[in-house]
Parts: sequence; structure tokens; C-alpha cells
Amino acid sequence: MNNAPTASPKKPIVRSTHRLNAADRTLGRLATEIAVLLRGKNKIGFTYHQDLGDEVIVENVEQVRLTGKKATQKMYYRHSQYPGGLTAIRFDQLQKTNPERIIHTAVRNMLPDNRLRAQWMKRLKLVKGSLTA
Repeated sequence: MNNAPTASPKKPIVRSTHRLNAADRTLGRLATEIAVLLRGKNKIGFTYHQDLGDEVIVENVEQVRLTGKKATQKMYYRHSQYPGGLTAIRFDQLQKTNPERIIHTAVRNMLPDNRLRAQWMKRLKLVKGSLTA
């Protein structure tokens, strides 16, 4: 029996660009699709320890939607690391002021917390409005 580690083939990484439109798409379903493309799980040679993902450009991020009452009940939190520095903002307020943060947070939380996550997130581009306008 050979105890040598299994070697991964040294193939050049081919990255493509995917353009998605977030207009009237549900946040969770859109974020799941983005996370799969960023990791490269849609490719044949996917491995967990390599970064084979593609670049994803998301247009119309301000038009993403939630179902039910979550638009007025879902809260986003951040902390300044000072005592009493917790700040909360509702989804509908954040959608008016900083809609990129909504999708960025959803995608980031769907990716595994490891060394590759920062590389995956660098390839996510979020755009207000349409690029073809």
C-alpha cells in the first residue's frame, strides 16, 4: 500500500466572469448562487482546498427583496468595540443607505470561515443600478 499523499493536478486556473441581476430576487437564493460561483463548486475539478472560483458582478443591488415581514423586522448589527458601541439598523433603512452591505454580508456568511474567504470576497463586485445603462 502506498502512503503517499494524493497529488492535485497542476492545471491553470481559468476564471470567468458572471453577471447577475439582483432586481426582484430573493436575498438568500441570490447569495447562495453567488457563493457557489465564488468558490467554484459549479466546476468539474472542484476541491475544497483550492481557489477555483470565478468573478461575480451583481447589478441592481438596491432592488433585492425579502419575503414576509423581514423587510421591517430583519436587523443588521455592528459594534465599534467601545463600551455601548452596538449599532443596529433595519433592512429597509440599510437598503436606502448602503445596499451593497446587505448582499456582501449574506454572501460572506454563506462562505466557510477559512483562509480562502478573503480571496473569494475580493472577486465579488456589487453595483448600484445597471452597468448597461
